[in-house]
Amino acid sequence: MIVAALASGAAVVVLTGCAGFEYQEDICSGGEYPVLAVGDTGSACVSDKEEPPAGFVRYPEGKVPQQVDDTWDEYWDTHTLGKDGNIIDIPDAG
Repeated sequence: MIVAALASGAAVVVLTGCAGFEYQEDICSGGEYPVLAVGDTGSACVSDKEEPPAGFVRYPEGKVPQQVDDTWDEYWDTHTLGKDGNIIDIPDAG
């Protein structure tokens, strides 16, 4: 009985091709957070123990990309923060 259940489960995995299991790459490694280049679409990852380097700032709260190609990662391909902290469009980027 147990063998039949295991064989049935294996058949489901083979036939579905692991459907529903999508790999998403994190923007930063554990112990890091993403930062945005001021006036540019560049980004970097910084240790949780450090402040952003010169020319970089933390993303606005609630607009932080978590995985590559998620909504906020794509958004920041064509937007950035100006020196005054306001979000600006970069229409030729992306």
